[in-house]
Amino acid sequence: MSEPQDVSFNDEGPKTEPSQEILKALQALQDNQLQLPTGEENSQETVAADDDGNANANGASMETVATEPAEPAEPPSEWDLLQTRLHDNPHVTDAWHKLVDLAESSGDIEKIKTVYDSLLQTYPNTSAAQIAYITHFLDSGEFQPAQALFIKFLRTSPDVDLWKFYLTYVRRMNTSPATRDEVQKAYEFALKTVGQDKDSGEIWNDYIQFIKSREISTTWEEQQKMDALRKIYHRAIPIPLENLDKLWADYEAFEMGLNKVTGKKFILDLSPSNVQARTVYRQLQRHVALLFPPAPPSKDGRPHLYLPSPPTFTPPERALVGQWKAYLKWEESNPLDIEEKDKATFIQRVQMVYRKAVIRMRFFAEIWYMAYVWTKSIGKQHDAVGLLEAGIEANPSSFLLNFAYAEELELRGEKEKVHKVYEKFLETLSKELEQLEQKITPQPSFNAGDVNESTTNSVTAAGTWSGYNGTGTGSNNSSFNSQSSDDAPTKTKELADRRTEYGLVYIMYIRFARRAENEKSARSIFARARKDRWTPWEVYEAHALMEYHCQKETLATNRIFEAGLKMFGNEVEFVLRYLGFLISINDENNARALFERVIGSFPPDKARPLWERWARYVYQYQNLETALNLEKRIAEVYPTDPPIKRFAQRQTYLGTDAIAARDLGFAFARQPAPSASTSNALAGRSDTVQNILAASKDPNANAPFQTQPPSSGYKRAPSPDHKRRDDGPSRPGDGPPLHKRARASPPPRDRDRDRWDGPPPRRYGSPGWDRDRDRRGPPPRRMEHEREEEKPVMLPQILSRFIGQIPSAAAFNAYGEPAFRTDDLMQVFRNAIIPSVTRARSPPPPPPRPTRPPPDYGPYQGPGGGRGGRRY
Repeated sequence: MSEPQDVSFNDEGPKTEPSQEILKALQALQDNQLQLPTGEENSQETVAADDDGNANANGASMETVATEPAEPAEPPSEWDLLQTRLHDNPHVTDAWHKLVDLAESSGDIEKIKTVYDSLLQTYPNTSAAQIAYITHFLDSGEFQPAQALFIKFLRTSPDVDLWKFYLTYVRRMNTSPATRDEVQKAYEFALKTVGQDKDSGEIWNDYIQFIKSREISTTWEEQQKMDALRKIYHRAIPIPLENLDKLWADYEAFEMGLNKVTGKKFILDLSPSNVQARTVYRQLQRHVALLFPPAPPSKDGRPHLYLPSPPTFTPPERALVGQWKAYLKWEESNPLDIEEKDKATFIQRVQMVYRKAVIRMRFFAEIWYMAYVWTKSIGKQHDAVGLLEAGIEANPSSFLLNFAYAEELELRGEKEKVHKVYEKFLETLSKELEQLEQKITPQPSFNAGDVNESTTNSVTAAGTWSGYNGTGTGSNNSSFNSQSSDDAPTKTKELADRRTEYGLVYIMYIRFARRAENEKSARSIFARARKDRWTPWEVYEAHALMEYHCQKETLATNRIFEAGLKMFGNEVEFVLRYLGFLISINDENNARALFERVIGSFPPDKARPLWERWARYVYQYQNLETALNLEKRIAEVYPTDPPIKRFAQRQTYLGTDAIAARDLGFAFARQPAPSASTSNALAGRSDTVQNILAASKDPNANAPFQTQPPSSGYKRAPSPDHKRRDDGPSRPGDGPPLHKRARASPPPRDRDRDRWDGPPPRRYGSPGWDRDRDRRGPPPRRMEHEREEEKPVMLPQILSRFIGQIPSAAAFNAYGEPAFRTDDLMQVFRNAIIPSVTRARSPPPPPPRPTRPPPDYGPYQGPGGGRGGRRY
């Protein structure tokens, strides 16, 4: 998008090389500068004296050139800076707005053409840019270029504003009665394309007024005019348009003005369609209110340019995608109940909606894929493939669209195109990996040609390069070891993840070549992958297993795994996969040899998966003596592991650990906690069922629920639980966290109170409460205001359960709307069984079963040792 540079020519043609005289003069100048002392290097007089008498090709003396000071390079203009910025990153929207403003303010038609052509290439079907672009030609009277742009833009544009602009141009160019047919054809063309849009009501109204303005001279022409108007009304009224009320009122006046008897019949026949269109319009407004927010006002009157940005998948963006998907599914459900005979109208409507969606959500591959699937479902294969191609042009690194396009071409038998798709996709991802690598380390310590089948360098899971030499020592010349910034680990992890995704493309490519062509083609692609520096270990494993399962080539499979072991010998996951494969084919000798060869190459913290995988094999298929010998080796590597852990794992199969479940009590810990009545009975509480029923008949039963004091009459001691209530329930079944009301700090306790109020008392109802009460004796009475202040604000149990079921803030989207469908909520209310007032209340559902982490066989740390202590 750079501005073309002017090249000057003389009579002999362009000068591409300096003359011999200039070369000699420059050489002499360089030699003299090397001999000058410090401070005289820029002496213009000395340079002029040394170069006296030399002339250049145009007759100018070098003396003049030498004596004149060198002109400083002009700083790049804002225009050049913006062009450079957009060349590096073409999706910077603010740079596009500034560049368009510069082009508009310059008045240079060439700059305007350059900017808008580049903008519309990056953001096709941006109607505001198209209208502004065409306006420049119309204002200057250049109608031919404007008409060419109309033909180019209208072919794929679903925007009503551009079609209104086109109709205005057509009516401006056809003002005579002889050209009315051209205007009518333009209206029909526009309504056929965007007539189902809710914003096209103005076009329908203008079309009706245009037909009404037709001059008639005979009764037959008048009848033709009335029939044409009736047809237009009948086409427009069933559509949910913005001005539907006005159109309906005009139609009623039109019919009643012709004939009241026949008019009532026509109105009655069309009334159900009008009612349904009104209902659908209200639903449509709820869907699109946030999808098409009003554009901000423009300073210079030019329409606002809406340019979408690449997604970052923030919560608002994910919510927006969800709203678009809901809207598109709603349109696909045919809310207008368009009949099968009018299927073309339904297809036109949904197709227009999808065109709008891919413009507004240009960089979201999921929307493109939805458009492709729907278009393919209605039998438009060519249009569906075109959507995939346009989507890949907008999102060249989209896995979803590239894989879908490759499969579509494969089904159509276009194998050569499939190869091109995968090769272009790999090239795009490779460039992105190189850019990401440069952000992490500007000077990589390896070259693309350094990796071949004999190279031992590899990338670890963290993204660092190291070597495997069979002894566990790795290369320290890692290109990431020099990273000292805090974000280096995150970037290296990102690089490793992106590299794994890059390998996925190779795996899909090899699959296609094997199933669509032959094994030779698949092997050639794998050979190419081995030379690629970004190929991860997953490609080796996938191709090795493909050779084993498809060709029954065990020897070839082992060779591929061994080649991968040379490249990724320090990848625990790859070695684990190789070991698992050898075990699965019952190759015990090679499996044992592999285990013994690599187990010493990893530190204990990384080698544990290998030890456990080999131990499971030995426990299940080897004798007890071999298993015990292996446990001795494991105990030397992991001396802190308790013997019970290894013994329990030896007696485990398919995750069934009966020792932990039964002998260590984990099965009992998973049982539901005892109910409140059982706990109270065990604690010796005096409340009975009769007391509770009597309390429920109390007229103040609707007041906030208060815990009943014990029968002795003393106030319950304060809870020793130091957790705040807003930290969560203190035990299962407590319900949602309760909040206390704010209160002032309590007055300082007197000396008598400090004397008895020692360690925190036990909670009422606990097993040791009565024992502590008898030993300490009853506490003295407190003051009445202290008793009132320490009363917690309790809620009835049914209300607490209801509050606990209210969704949290995460259940609402970024626009304050619930993330669930209101129709589903109303369905729940319809199907709800509300008990009668006289019928006994059903007991509340049991509290959720407490969850517990899997058994921990860690070393015994004594009572209270570690985090909460261990069981053994």
